[in-house]
Amino acid sequence: MGGYYGNGGYNGYSGYGWMFNMMNGYGYGMMRGLGWEFGFMGILGIIFGIIVIISAVLLYSRSGEHTTWGVLILVFSVLSVFGSMMGGFGIGVILGAIGGILAILWKPSPPPSTV
Repeated sequence: MGGYYGNGGYNGYSGYGWMFNMMNGYGYGMMRGLGWEFGFMGILGIIFGIIVIISAVLLYSRSGEHTTWGVLILVFSVLSVFGSMMGGFGIGVILGAIGGILAILWKPSPPPSTV
């Protein structure tokens, strides 16, 4: 098979060898060197986001347990920084932390009394 230049000889660019750089590992451009950890951390970020969304839905449907769901929202919003390497460009962490704190501090209104 021919290399990058098509001359059939070894020139350092044949096959998949051009993708590997001894200092940076596999990857392209700015993503070079992130390797499998980047994919694993991205999956963790998605899982943390799903947990935050499920906790928010359960907070809405089971408002009596607001402290539990607020703590889960707060913890997994902060952990999303490590999972997604950016935390939703910062806005996801900020909104998740504010929502979790508000859920923890929230006092549900008492049910109306029937006389």
